[in-house]
Amino acid sequence: MIAANVDPAETARFDRLAASWWDADGESRPLHDLNPLRLAYIAEHARLKGACALDVGCGGGLLSEALARASAKVTAIDLAPKVLDVARLHLYESGLDVDYRETSVESLAREMPVQFDVITCMELLEHVPDPSSVIGACATLLRPGGQLFLSTLNRTPLAFAAAIIGAEHVLRLLPRGTHHYAQFLKPSELAAALRAAGLAIDDLRGIAYNPFTRTARFDTNVDVNYLLCASKPA
Repeated sequence: MIAANVDPAETARFDRLAASWWDADGESRPLHDLNPLRLAYIAEHARLKGACALDVGCGGGLLSEALARASAKVTAIDLAPKVLDVARLHLYESGLDVDYRETSVESLAREMPVQFDVITCMELLEHVPDPSSVIGACATLLRPGGQLFLSTLNRTPLAFAAAIIGAEHVLRLLPRGTHHYAQFLKPSELAAALRAAGLAIDDLRGIAYNPFTRTARFDTNVDVNYLLCASKPA
């Protein structure tokens, strides 16, 4: 039996956020603020209309629904059952079509290899015991020429100050304990894992987020949040 690449404390933490996931002014507020920028980044690099897309660690479905609204055929996976219940329920409000599944990306890779044109994995790698396992599974799931989009936090003092001290303890934008500094990933570490999985990096870009104005923009500085696009050779 293969052990799941998941920390039960993490799934329990996100399940506790389930009821407020779609509240743009609630505990998931930063996700709502960042979602349009993330979608713009994906749309800049990939053709979404008609694409088979997979959202890994989909949570309540913010990005999953945005991808579906952009005319992608979306499968979305997570291991937090209560959050998935909220995601499925919200489809009745949005009228969109997303195939939500409670499964790990590693399990899906064994079931559906080489099936997706676009895979997104936003703010998940810093919450799993083995990020390289997630990246390897995503590489297996991608079709040749397919693209993987990642978003995570850099392991720098500035990221610690912004994401943990600022966001969790001072501004209380996120529940305390949401992030663990030791699990943040340097771009060089992520690049090594991508190369090991046979993927090529196409773009690396920082995100600047202002919690007071609730605005997000692309930045050349990757010291806190950053986005990465990688592709599988055709």
